[in-house]
Amino acid sequence: MKNIYQNILVAKQVNEKLLAILIDPDKTKVEEIENISQKINQSPATHIFIGGSIVEQICIDSLIIEIKKHCHLPILIFPGHPSQISNEADGILFLSLLSGRNPDYLIEHHINSVDILTNSTLEIISTGYILIDGGNETAVQRVSQTLPIENTNIELAYKTAKAGEYLGKKLIYLEAGSGANHHVSLEMVAFVSKNISIPLIVGGGIRNLSKIEEIFKAGADIVVIGTAFENDSNFFNN
Repeated sequence: MKNIYQNILVAKQVNEKLLAILIDPDKTKVEEIENISQKINQSPATHIFIGGSIVEQICIDSLIIEIKKHCHLPILIFPGHPSQISNEADGILFLSLLSGRNPDYLIEHHINSVDILTNSTLEIISTGYILIDGGNETAVQRVSQTLPIENTNIELAYKTAKAGEYLGKKLIYLEAGSGANHHVSLEMVAFVSKNISIPLIVGGGIRNLSKIEEIFKAGADIVVIGTAFENDSNFFNN
């Protein structure tokens, strides 16, 4: 897969909404991939994100190789650590946790991944990652030891996203976290979307098709579904 980011930009320009399925290697076995891939092929998904909080690279490599046997959507690494980078994927969301002040997730892990990425063929997409309070403590919060932005603090979320855009990020990702009690508020999605010019990703706590549509209408360019799809592979048929 080539020009993943350019295709995202084109989709934004023509108001084509994109949908990513997040596969967590911590919860997925290789022998399950064929069935999962078939369900993805039958869904409106346009991208596959793969990553988790505690994952070994060899596990991700095997999963991606198996996915590519059954599905031809672009696969992007959604990393929590440099050890999760796999050259079997098509690209990587090069995440910087802008909502926190832990230097490891702002820049240190990025420095440690330079040699790996320099020798890879991955399309590297710089992404400003902003953790929003989803009503419970998430794995991202525990691992990164950072606090999320309150769901009602729209101004701080906007300023953080805008600062990320000024820093040169290509995408902004508002994340309520895997298994969140509630998703990023529609008001926050709408305000951030209207005030940045780069594509906006929204994920976490989205449990049904109507919520996906609401978040798209609020202004998200890409919606990410993870836990809901894990728990119900017929999610899009309900």
